[in-house]
This record gives sequence, C-alpha cells and structure tokens, in this order.
Amino acid sequence: MKFIAIGELMLRLSPPNYEKIVTTHNFIVNYGGAEANVAVSLANLGVDSTFFTVLPNTDLGKSCINYLKANDVHTKHIIKSDGRMGLYYLEEGVSVRPSQVIYDRGSSAFAEYDYKDVDFENILKDYDWLHLSGITPALSYNCRCLIDKAIKAAKKLGLTVSFDPNFRSTLWSFETARDVLSRYLPYVDVLIGIEPIHVYNADGTDVKDGLTMDPSFEDMDRVFKAIDEQYHMKAIARTVRYVHSGSNNSLKAFYYADGKTYESKTLNFEIVDRVGGGDAFSSGLIYALMQNDWKHEDIVNFAVASSVMKHAIRGDTNITSVDQIKRLMNNASFDVQR
Repeated sequence: MKFIAIGELMLRLSPPNYEKIVTTHNFIVNYGGAEANVAVSLANLGVDSTFFTVLPNTDLGKSCINYLKANDVHTKHIIKSDGRMGLYYLEEGVSVRPSQVIYDRGSSAFAEYDYKDVDFENILKDYDWLHLSGITPALSYNCRCLIDKAIKAAKKLGLTVSFDPNFRSTLWSFETARDVLSRYLPYVDVLIGIEPIHVYNADGTDVKDGLTMDPSFEDMDRVFKAIDEQYHMKAIARTVRYVHSGSNNSLKAFYYADGKTYESKTLNFEIVDRVGGGDAFSSGLIYALMQNDWKHEDIVNFAVASSVMKHAIRGDTNITSVDQIKRLMNNASFDVQR
C-alpha cells in the first residue's frame, strides 16, 4: 500500500545528557513532528511512504528534506515557501523529573501558507492511506482549511484515513479542540486516541465523562461502541500509560474492530527518549492493519511493542524493523543479537 501523511516538520533542540534547558550550553539537533514521525517509522518498516508539508526555502528546509530522504520517505509533494522553521525544545526527563517541551512554532512557513490553490485530489489520487493529526488544525486558520480540504479529498477518493486527535494544551483549549476535531470524524476510518472528541449520550453529556486514566475493559468497550455508533469507524485504538518515574513506564492498549474490543499485553520499560512514543504506536497500528491476515490480538500487541521500542531510541522516530518489534512483542530475549 502507498501511504502519505500531512503535517509540520520541526527542528528539535534538546540539551545532552538529561541537562536542563536553563543550564545547558549545547543543543542536540533532531527533526520531528507527529505526522512526519509516522511517515518515517512506516518507511523503516518497509511501507512506501510519502510526507507532505511546507518548509522554508532555506538550508534548514533542505536539511529537513535530506533527513526524510535518508529514511526512504518520498518528498515530491513538499512545498518550499518564505517563512521560518517551526522549533521545539525538549528537556528530557529522568528519575523523578518529567520531560518538558517548549514550542516555538508560531507563524512558521507551514502555519502561514495559503493552501487554497493546493489540489489535494491530484496529490492524493496515487495513495491508499492518509494519516493526519489534531496538532495541525491547532496551528492556524490556514491549517484548519488544509485538513478540511485534504480529509474530504481522501474520502472522495476512497483512501483509508487514520487520525490521531493528539491534543496539545499549549496550542489551544480543550473545548475548542473538541469542537473542531469532532467535525473531521465522519471522514475518519481509523481513530487513534479518544480525546478530545464529542461522543454524545442521549441527554447531551459525553460518553467519556468520568473515564479514568486507567479504564476497565468494560468501560473501554462501552466507549468504543459509542464512538463506532456515532462515527462508524473501521478501527479505534488508544494507549494507557503507567508512569512509575520519569525514566520507567509501562504501556498497554485497547483496540476495537468488527464490533469487539481487545486488550494488549502490558509492557514495562526504561526510557531513553519518550517523545514520539504515541506516533510509534500509530505507525505500528497502521502497519499491522495493512497486513490483511493478522489477527486482532496481534495487531494491538504489535502496535504497543512498536511504541515501547521507540522509547529505547533517541530522536522522534521509531527507526527499527518489523522483526525487532515482533521479538519484543513475543517476549524475546534481550541478549546481544549475533
């Protein structure tokens, strides 16, 4: 299958060796962004993967394209424009200190570009799967128009559309995000995450109200079925994270398809780099769904193992292989592979 993702690619700056931003004199450079992370991870899993974005027409923009090409991601639809590169600063957490992200992405070339003349039907006609996230419409009015045009074109052309709501409280309010993102759901086939979206009870309250951070299987089954009844999804998934410290977490996931809910194994792991863990779950889920003969239990366990593997890799993306994820998924030995 041919995959394409749309979103902003940013420059990531992080102090070395778990230093704090306030004390560091050096920054390590990486590239990242939710949708780009999925595209790069899928390319490394062997999927024909393309990324659409707008980059500044500078050496920084050229460096971003080189990064994508180095990971076998096609870049032919990327637009070069005036403007700045979106940045974010990551202070990596360790032990009792959590990670911290500072965004500096306002008025970026991607956020400011006018997409009214971009022919998304022509771009998307060559693809089978489109991935989007709720971060993009939080960036600007132009970006909301971008998502609206792209998702409707994908639906018209018959692409499978996956969508990660991916709420970022530093970009917009929960209430605004819920109102905006819910409008896209009738065009979505695979929903990755359940907030912030509207799922109404008959009395106008939200089905998810009162859902804890550690929901029971019965609660997730109820919520998934309500989402499916309202929006008619092919698949729905979400992770549940247990934070034991800044450097040790556990992860599991719930997954819904064909009218049934499935629960993955719970995996415990030490963290090298947490950023991109959710995107690695998305890429693992998408890869598994592209395999027509996988059992539902294997799909959700592969997605969780993909996310866990990412936590052991520096940078935003899950630069790993299908076999490595399967070994983790199947509780393989951690001995040196010779």
